[in-house]
Amino acid sequence: MAQPVDPRVLGVVVAGGALGVLGRGLISAPVTDPNAVPWVTFGINVVGSLLLGVVVGWLDDRRPLLRAFLGTGVLGGFTTYSAFAVATAGWVTTPWLAAGLAAASVVVGVMGAIVGLFVGRRLADRPGEIELPEDAE
Repeated sequence: MAQPVDPRVLGVVVAGGALGVLGRGLISAPVTDPNAVPWVTFGINVVGSLLLGVVVGWLDDRRPLLRAFLGTGVLGGFTTYSAFAVATAGWVTTPWLAAGLAAASVVVGVMGAIVGLFVGRRLADRPGEIELPEDAE
């Protein structure tokens, strides 16, 4: 059976998502060259993956509302799979370039998340440690 949604979590995710979408819009709206759009989307998604890794590494299971706001909300709204898919599909006339962009997006995004986790854990002063929820402050 589905778990009920905590209204506080829902509220912080919605507020964070609005900020993330606004941030993405401020970056991508000025781009008028259709050939640049996929690269801007690529950059946004890679930076978002890196930052999500930092948030997850830094907060781990602590401060669930802040993690929901920053991770699911802000960075979930900032990054976008649908824009990535449409931008890649827009290059249908150059399938090798489209496939390369899609592969690079996934590989570089995962690498960004790994680096972000490393940085976040260093920020939290827990290089490899995973704190148990009952030990969280």
